[in-house]
This record gives sequence, structure tokens and C-alpha cells, in this order.
Amino acid sequence: MTVELFDTPFEPYTLLQQHQSSRLKSGSYGACASFVGSMRDFNEGDRVRSMELEHYPGMTEKQLAEIVEDAKQQWPLDDALVAHRVGLIQPGEPIVLTVCWSTHRAAAFEACRFLMEALKSRAPFWKKETLGDDDIKGEKSRWVANNTAGYSEK
Repeated sequence: MTVELFDTPFEPYTLLQQHQSSRLKSGSYGACASFVGSMRDFNEGDRVRSMELEHYPGMTEKQLAEIVEDAKQQWPLDDALVAHRVGLIQPGEPIVLTVCWSTHRAAAFEACRFLMEALKSRAPFWKKETLGDDDIKGEKSRWVANNTAGYSEK
């Protein structure tokens, strides 16, 4: 199980492939589920030019590792990978990658979704957006108070 933070852009599918080929034996798993989240150029009705993603080094990695461990306790995972950006991020750049490998697809899908939703609600990240010149509120930057709504089981 691996957690990595990057302060420069990363290529999520390269990370997935490198992790898979170096840590998992071919044929040892039956499913790989992944999620890639990228920065949008809009939020709350305004154009967003960039975002600064702040964190507490050490604390953030520890919290992400605890989230991965929670997933491992709930589903039979062969391995998991969480990669997350910090620092200055531009629209279109990947922010997060979550990947789960398991014997069966249900566990891989469910654990991957759990990782993403848990890190959105539990990981200590703070987002400051730099807005476009044409935003209607006249603000140049703002802290994001709420994450986008996540999945809730019915």
C-alpha cells in the first residue's frame, strides 16, 4: 500500500503502470479499479485560473495512510495506491489518483470509491483558488470552504 504526495505534475497512468509492474505479480489479482481527479477551470460559477493546495507535511501522509489502512480492513485488497498533488496546480492537471487491486472487481471498485470519498472528507488539505478576471464577485482569490458533494449510499 503506497501513499505519495507530489509538488509537481504527475502522469497518473504512468504511476499506475509503474506501481503495478514493480509490486504486483502478473496474474496475482483479478481486478484493478482506478480514479483520476483533475482540476477544473471553474468553481461556484467563477472561472478559476489556478489553485494552491496546502497541507501539513507528515500529518497529511499519515492521514492518507490511515485511510488506506481503513480500506484494507474493509475489503480484501492485494494493493492500493494513492497519489495526490500539493502546491500550485493548473486547470487540467491531475490532482489525485486512487487505485485498488483485488481478486474481484466488487472489492476493487468499492475500495477505490471509499479511498476517494474518505480523502475528500478526512485528508488535511486546504485549497486557495486564484480567480479569473471576469468573475462576478470581483475577488482575486478565495479559500474553498467546502468540498464538492460526495457519494452517499441510499
